Amino acid sequence: MHHRTTRLVALFSLMLLFATTAQTHALPTVLFDQGHGQKFVMDKDGDLHLSRLAGLFRDAGFSVTAAGAPFTAELLAGANVLILAGTFRPYTTEEIDAITTFVARGGSLCIMLHIASPLVPLLDRFGVVTSGSAIHEQEGVINGNPLAFRVTRLSDHPLFQGIQQFTLYSGWALLDDHPEVRVIARTSPGAWIDLNGNRRADPEDAQQSFAVAVAGRSGSGRFVVFGDDGIFQNRVLVGDNLALGRNLAAWLAAGATQSAP
Repeated sequence: MHHRTTRLVALFSLMLLFATTAQTHALPTVLFDQGHGQKFVMDKDGDLHLSRLAGLFRDAGFSVTAAGAPFTAELLAGANVLILAGTFRPYTTEEIDAITTFVARGGSLCIMLHIASPLVPLLDRFGVVTSGSAIHEQEGVINGNPLAFRVTRLSDHPLFQGIQQFTLYSGWALLDDHPEVRVIARTSPGAWIDLNGNRRADPEDAQQSFAVAVAGRSGSGRFVVFGDDGIFQNRVLVGDNLALGRNLAAWLAAGATQSAP
């Protein structure tokens, strides 16, 4: 009986050791929001979807999953990184509280805009303001489309390590409205926003160098906002945009200090 008890204790201790080791080495988790009207998602392989971006996070050592339920503190407690790409439906006040708390406690957040209006209340909590119309560029235009252009004015930031430019495919201007937020990528001074809706540059329109990416800190966490959600879609995740995607995964991983319970 004594020997049997000893063996059981030893077996229990071994199982506990394995469980502890598995928990210690659990992969960090990146959570893609797919519960707010997103049309382009991380688990489909079409040209406009984000499966290749999800693959970059897996390559960086993440467990990748999608969330279709409303955000709560309990749901986000199991994540290290949160991706909000192509949001079409606004977040509730309770969801915004959960997201801001997630970042403040050490989580990493990436926001990519398809349309700006659903994200205005959330961006406001992080000190980021967005334009009401898309940017038209006059430098680095792609195939004659002023909404698609190369962004070459990049700040010294880990996201841009090893790259000199990336391509944006229709984006919104961003404004840093908090001391903890800084512009990290911007257009040329000739870029303009069509304020009167006549689809041509007029003296009445806004013309200046606009921010298209900002990054900042909130509490113990970090976040980045891109004025376009098309930069990491499957069909364009090549060249410099691919390098930017890899840098994004590495940067978010380095900043994600929140661990799952």
